[in-house]
Amino acid sequence: MKILIRGVNWIGDAVITTPSVRAIRRAYPDAHISLLVKPWVAELFKENPDINEIILYDESFRGIKGKFRLANKLRRQRFDIAILLQNAFDAALLAWLADIPERIGYSRDGRGFLLTKSIHVTKDILSQHQVYYYLNLLKSIGIETKEAQPCIYLTDEERMWARNTVGAIHESPLPRKGVLQYAPTIGINPGATYGSAKRWMPERFAELIFRIINEMNGRVIIFGSKSENEIADEIVGLVKTQRAIRESPLPQKLKTHILNMAGKTNLRELAALIAECDAFITNDSGPMHMASALFVPVVAIFGSTNKASTGPFGEGHNIITKNLPCSPCMKRKCPEGHLKCMTEITADNVFAALKEVLPKEKAVFLDRDGTIIEDKHYLNSFDNLVIFPNAKENLRKLKNAGFKLIGITNQSGVARGIINEHFVIELNTYLQEEFGIDDFYYCPHHPDERCSCRKPEPVMPLLARLRHRINLKASYVIGDKELDVQLARKTGATGVLISSPPSPENTCASFVAKDLAGAVEWILEREASKLK
Repeated sequence: MKILIRGVNWIGDAVITTPSVRAIRRAYPDAHISLLVKPWVAELFKENPDINEIILYDESFRGIKGKFRLANKLRRQRFDIAILLQNAFDAALLAWLADIPERIGYSRDGRGFLLTKSIHVTKDILSQHQVYYYLNLLKSIGIETKEAQPCIYLTDEERMWARNTVGAIHESPLPRKGVLQYAPTIGINPGATYGSAKRWMPERFAELIFRIINEMNGRVIIFGSKSENEIADEIVGLVKTQRAIRESPLPQKLKTHILNMAGKTNLRELAALIAECDAFITNDSGPMHMASALFVPVVAIFGSTNKASTGPFGEGHNIITKNLPCSPCMKRKCPEGHLKCMTEITADNVFAALKEVLPKEKAVFLDRDGTIIEDKHYLNSFDNLVIFPNAKENLRKLKNAGFKLIGITNQSGVARGIINEHFVIELNTYLQEEFGIDDFYYCPHHPDERCSCRKPEPVMPLLARLRHRINLKASYVIGDKELDVQLARKTGATGVLISSPPSPENTCASFVAKDLAGAVEWILEREASKLK
């Protein structure tokens, strides 16, 4: 089976389609899946395990002759199915010219006669978030659509590059005796390609940045495309000239607390740097959707556009909008000439929203099997459950020290048909109640699926950050496998490996303990030393 997916052309829309690409892969696990997209969105799908091949719809295929060349190229690949996520007539025409026997898409832009399965668009579909708009197309043809969260895949090298880039420029906060210093990194995205009606004013961004630096000791990364360099430069200039800054010690901090990356990144680098942020403040834009797909808490400023259909997807975000009779107007420029939907949003509003989503809690992420209970290799009955001695006492020490406790466990036995998923949920719930664990996350997928939630991939801790406002940089991961401490490294947490002596020679753990008690003791001693 060979499947061609015609992707969409805008960055934000492309991010929103990632759950649909995942659903197609789940429905056709052995198919060869190719994605046809414009070059400027192609990088979003790099490293995506659900795609075998990316075909670029670049400038060489412009015009009538170009379309025939592309159609011939596609025809030679002998695709069985074309799923058209893009709504344009052009997408259906190419699939028809390429002699793809099954052509599926929404009946829009006058292209219904070119499709073999033409799906009608209802008002109900258009009223939902756009994630569901694309998933509904698949649901209409019998494809199961369980997962709706958009996701961008990053490599370890990309994450480390971003971490080093941020760390090399920003200085560490000055220590104060007896107080743990937390210097959040806040992403600022002041641009929006749709038009001025989607852009909050530069002077408000400047006021906001001043407060982030002055009141939070925060560090700011300004993002934007090359065409938005002028906006970013204007904001930096406004920050420097504010009277409040001239009367404060802030001038010395500007070089180490503001990093202007507008026009200096490609799409992969942009994604990696956004992933390093503790929160992301943005207009309605492509980078806003990238941040939510990277599980970064978002403060989204909405004016002329509809927050219900295009807001950041998932929990843990904050959307700021003014309920005006004229909003959302969906116009590029304000038709009323006043832009009140933006001017009435103050820096105080946005700063307050930032404080609501900013991660502040510290947590210990706990592997389950081999860490707090014996590893029975696919435990599937309470009869075989063995809890390690003193586990409850040790976890209580962490709770008393102010840590949230979050369970994270790989349970591929569910996908293998060895373990009943209901039992996994039941056991995790029991352990939560027994040990005072605040939440439990599990991955039920087979390793071959290369999902984004299976450890050492970072999605489970990232979801916990959104739900519980967890500061990953102040948190720990305890586990008995190297993949547990690899997970810590990916998220910026500190990894503690439980291993019988002798300690492994090659590990990325910050500490190796012989048991849970040793891991807890080391964490508490390390936390106490920070306060001296």
